Amino acid sequence: MSQPVPMSVPAWLRSAGLVALGGAVGTGARAVLEAAAPAAPGGVPWTTFGINLLGSFVLGVLLESLARRGTDQGRRRVARLLCGSGLLGGFTTYSAFVAETERLLAGGATLTGMGYAVASVVIGVGSAVLGIVVARRAHGGER
Repeated sequence: MSQPVPMSVPAWLRSAGLVALGGAVGTGARAVLEAAAPAAPGGVPWTTFGINLLGSFVLGVLLESLARRGTDQGRRRVARLLCGSGLLGGFTTYSAFVAETERLLAGGATLTGMGYAVASVVIGVGSAVLGIVVARRAHGGER
């Protein structure tokens, strides 16, 4: 009688599973926060704004910290896929940002909508850069 051959899961499928698992958790967390503090009609969607800024900052810290520890393999790759692409990718939301910007613009809040869009992108990039700087300092400076 022959021994059963162990089935190995292809690397791409393991990676997709990690992203999906993290994404489910991140999306759930975002949904809970947005349900707890929804945007007022015609008002700035502060919850989404805060989520995206926090997520950008944490992603900057995560990616810089992982890069300082070595190449993107093994546990570092698992952390990047699960926490970076998955959890933070699900937690932050470009689609809600765009939908909320469109809602503001279509509702006649042109300045608020434009301000929200510009501030989200500019401050979001700034938050990611700040996260990178914080991680660099925590790990002893330049790479």
